[in-house]
Amino acid sequence: MAIEARGERGFVEANGLRLSYLAYGEERLDRPAIVIAPGITSPAITWEFVAERLAADTRVYALDIRGRGASDGPPSGYSLPDYAADVAGTIAALGLERPVLLGHSMGARIGAALGVLHPGITSGLVLADPPLTGPGRERYNISLESFRQQLHEAYAGTTAAEVRRYYPRWSERELQLRAEVLPSCLEHAIVQTHEHFDVEDFFAYWRELSPPLLLIYGEESPAVSAAGVAELQAANPAAQVVGIPDAGHMIPWENLQDFVTAVREFRPLAAD
Repeated sequence: MAIEARGERGFVEANGLRLSYLAYGEERLDRPAIVIAPGITSPAITWEFVAERLAADTRVYALDIRGRGASDGPPSGYSLPDYAADVAGTIAALGLERPVLLGHSMGARIGAALGVLHPGITSGLVLADPPLTGPGRERYNISLESFRQQLHEAYAGTTAAEVRRYYPRWSERELQLRAEVLPSCLEHAIVQTHEHFDVEDFFAYWRELSPPLLLIYGEESPAVSAAGVAELQAANPAAQVVGIPDAGHMIPWENLQDFVTAVREFRPLAAD
């Protein structure tokens, strides 16, 4: 049986596209909403288990980034400025007053671009384990060939057991969910995004960001090494940096409690 989303499905017209989201919780006058920008092959529903925890405190919107889930997937337009414009347009279309942007992996890169290219649209950025890639830097640790293999398996009808080969620490529900929703990720969107990892420098955005700014990394992550953490801190000393133990790149799937705690303690979201 297919896993159904428990969030409220909605759509907006933004940046020339029909973009989808899932919403959780109630609006709070004393706390900003949270907008979640997921990773490269993570439709909105894959963040439901996180969104529901965060929605105990405020309204949460998990986005289907273009080319994923129920959002449009144009033939091109998968650069960070394109993605950032989508998120900015979605925030405006929803009428949100300076939400917190929570981005993971690709979504963290999008969040950094959003903060620079659309200043003032958020009340703070939480960037979780962004690939620290760019010209002259090491390539992303997950190859394009690996992503393509997972996509082709999904298009052919993969199973939770097959997905476990890539994510051995995940719960059965999250494995089954990924098996079901990965086919909604369009291959050309993934290919173009992965190619942009090599030509778009995360640090060009990172060093321009202002607080409130939180960088969360998995202490076992291959995407953000100890040397990467040091470089992040040197490039933007004003940022708050929090490591999550017992977690790799897919932080909340491996240590949900510490991840949620770190987000909740972020200054714009913290209770007085």
